[in-house]
Amino acid sequence: MKRTVFFISDRTGITAEMLGQSLLSQFEEADFEKISLPFIDNEKKALEAKQKIDRAAEQGEAQPIVFDTIVTPEIRKVIMESKGLVFDFFHTFIGPLEDALGLKSGFRVGKTHSYDEKGQYDSRIDAVNFALNNDDGATTRYYDKAELILVGVSRCGKTPTSLYMAMQFGIQVANYPFTEEDMEDLKLPPMLKKYKHKLFGLTIKPHRLHEIRTERRANSQYASLKQCQIEVREVEALMRKEKIPYISTTSKSIEEIATKIMIKSGLKRISF
Repeated sequence: MKRTVFFISDRTGITAEMLGQSLLSQFEEADFEKISLPFIDNEKKALEAKQKIDRAAEQGEAQPIVFDTIVTPEIRKVIMESKGLVFDFFHTFIGPLEDALGLKSGFRVGKTHSYDEKGQYDSRIDAVNFALNNDDGATTRYYDKAELILVGVSRCGKTPTSLYMAMQFGIQVANYPFTEEDMEDLKLPPMLKKYKHKLFGLTIKPHRLHEIRTERRANSQYASLKQCQIEVREVEALMRKEKIPYISTTSKSIEEIATKIMIKSGLKRISF
């Protein structure tokens, strides 16, 4: 039975989707039709959202599920009156927090993902630009400004990890690939030796690397299993020799990879 799920928010809906998806992921056998309704920031829009929920309830075989992070009580009340099974994240936690802190909530809409006066948003954008400008060893002259430099074979996940850490944590990350041409006499290049304390390695199982590269360049030496085995073996040996910490990306999500790097490197996130 397919279950309709609504993610409703008075701003971007990122928090509602993140928390809701985390809960739904525990039910692998369930079939969900997911609908996002962001920027429900007045009662008229809330009534329209309620109508969609009620229509889904009438047309479907099961009660729709609703995850919402609406701050304003009047708007939230409209959604609560719908025919959906409503999980209101703010209502659930704000009350107990007010009691514990002895303070009243400011009910500020979009606080989590809004532009801030402390510069965290700007830091995050700067970090994204840094990751893009220092991707794949394109330039190394700004490595003095990098907080982290990811190294590893081509297609092991360096670029997406760099961008994720920039966007989610505000960390300035560069990345540098070891290529096929480096394998005959693999050494740590001088520009990396200088910043060895910033290096963190990513590795991957050869068979998985072979699959990824085949999608990009099928039937090439670059994608051959033998070449993948050589590169992974040589780069892992270099990282052990140079005592560069590293982790495997083979069966990990970008979120897991980035979080493990943060823990192992001791870096602190700048933004949330």
